[in-house]
Amino acid sequence: MSIAVKSFYSADSDTKETRVVLLNDHEGKALVILPANMLLNLVSIWKHSGRHLQPVRGRDAVKFFGQPALQTNAGQKKLFQLPVYIEQSIADYDKLGVVEPYTGLAFEAQKQWFQEHVSLCALGMTTNAINKQQPDGNDEQVITRAVERFTTLRIQQRLEDTLGLPPLPASMKKLVELRSDPAAGIDDLVPLVRGDASLAAQVMSWAASPYYAAPGDVHSVEDAVIRVLGFDLVVNLALGVAMGKALSLPEDMPRDAVPYWQQSVFTAATAELLCKKIPAEIRPKPGLVYLAGLLQNFGYLVLAHLFPPHFSLLSRYIEANPHMALEFVEKQVLNVTREQVGGWLLDNWGLPEVVVEAVRHHNDLAYEGLASHEAKVLHVASRGLRAREMADGPIELVPDRILAELQLTQADVDAVLEDVQESRVELDSLVHTIMHA
Repeated sequence: MSIAVKSFYSADSDTKETRVVLLNDHEGKALVILPANMLLNLVSIWKHSGRHLQPVRGRDAVKFFGQPALQTNAGQKKLFQLPVYIEQSIADYDKLGVVEPYTGLAFEAQKQWFQEHVSLCALGMTTNAINKQQPDGNDEQVITRAVERFTTLRIQQRLEDTLGLPPLPASMKKLVELRSDPAAGIDDLVPLVRGDASLAAQVMSWAASPYYAAPGDVHSVEDAVIRVLGFDLVVNLALGVAMGKALSLPEDMPRDAVPYWQQSVFTAATAELLCKKIPAEIRPKPGLVYLAGLLQNFGYLVLAHLFPPHFSLLSRYIEANPHMALEFVEKQVLNVTREQVGGWLLDNWGLPEVVVEAVRHHNDLAYEGLASHEAKVLHVASRGLRAREMADGPIELVPDRILAELQLTQADVDAVLEDVQESRVELDSLVHTIMHA
């Protein structure tokens, strides 16, 4: 499971709060200290140290920095007997207010503890510096430049032809058409499900899942669709699963991360329940919000597909910078974000525009387009799940204005998150069903 870490990335650029990062390699451990609001550039530390230092996994950082001895001044002083690398912008500080993100350990480090064996280098980057080096253009242009820079692929006339992305099966194309047709109903859906053996088996498994708690046995596809799941849920689950399974799960993911399908199902369930608490006059369609929740992290799979040699590096950067919004880590490593590539591909595959826009903009609180409410519901859902270690990314408070715009209270959000957490076993059963369909 994920380890919840508070976000520092929006801190003032001149803050004196610093963070400590534990790295290791075959030679042993080392410490890095840099301003809390900076991204640790691993390539810089490798070049400067001549060592291939890697961040320790989150649970190992918790074990190391959670030692009782580090609660004492003597233990903290002894910690700095390790090799120390310090970001040169804070070299003149006589003492440093140090924070360790995974444990919240905070103390004041004296310069005299390490001044005889410290190494100064430029190893941190602010979010402004990361943004300044990003390419200009729309999402497709940004993706094209990233592909040209980080792969040997030669861009053809159509970007989708270059990337070797798998086409959707015929039955999924028909589901997309049903999802986009306001006049479509159960009479259109049931024959489609019955005609696809794999889809029919999935629908029967979902209907039997403890999460939906159907009274009595489910005997047929018609029974599963009409009595248990309903049109919206079948279409949205089938589409979300088909999109996710069109691309393979990456092998070298950030360690201690929430597994992809768990995060997708948790986000979809939370977003749908939040949606139902929004007043009817401004409420987005819960079915579309559920589908957007399932696909909210879809771009993560696309990044792994597009940049396999660099995805392991991205994973290490995410581990080294757990306090920073994922979009900045992805921009630094790949020059493109999961939201950009995910939204682009879903649009290319013909998903409803509201779903595409919600997936693309759920991290952008300034977005006020077609799917403004849907995107904000996903934002609230993901931030709530992060705080409960059920989704990846730093903990960030949801601005009051966002809840006010959705006419939700914090009590509403807390109640939904409590319901989802209490349904964890049933949701995990649904995840198992999806993964083994």
